Amino acid sequence: MSVSDRKFSAKASAPSTVRPRLASPKARDARPDRGVLNGHLGYFMRRAQVWVFQDFIRTLTPIDIRPAQYSVLVVIGANPGLSQSDISDILGIERARLVRMLDRLDRRGLTLRLPSDRDRRSHALHLTREGQKLLKQAKMLAAQHEARLAELFGPANRQMMIEVLREFETRLAAGQSSR
Repeated sequence: MSVSDRKFSAKASAPSTVRPRLASPKARDARPDRGVLNGHLGYFMRRAQVWVFQDFIRTLTPIDIRPAQYSVLVVIGANPGLSQSDISDILGIERARLVRMLDRLDRRGLTLRLPSDRDRRSHALHLTREGQKLLKQAKMLAAQHEARLAELFGPANRQMMIEVLREFETRLAAGQSSR
């Protein structure tokens, strides 16, 4: 090891005497600048989505249902006899994932898969009485969650967001996206 290597090595292993500057109390209270994220719709949608889902998950915890399961139960309850493929398309859930979810709901006695009258290869999905009862509870809990959202966003803003996002979904379904 050369003399210069030893000096460099000694400096590298020596504790630093440079201490980071502490921010002033005023600077500590301010939020860091998000830069261009302040103008990114996706950033704010994702932040809101995370909070909304965390709250909804907590809301449904007493009845041991996840948001995707709730959606499946709601659609089956509103449309008894739909096929797994129909549910998958309506909710945008990958078919293999939906099958696993339905297996869990079946084991809990909440749903039934019966042979379809329209197509012998598919199943018609129905809620059991227990499924109907649990869905009723879930809808009451979901209403509490939606009330919290209305309180946070304001009822008019909440309704406007639903309308804007519904229109966005309609345009995507009609193939009006840029991709």
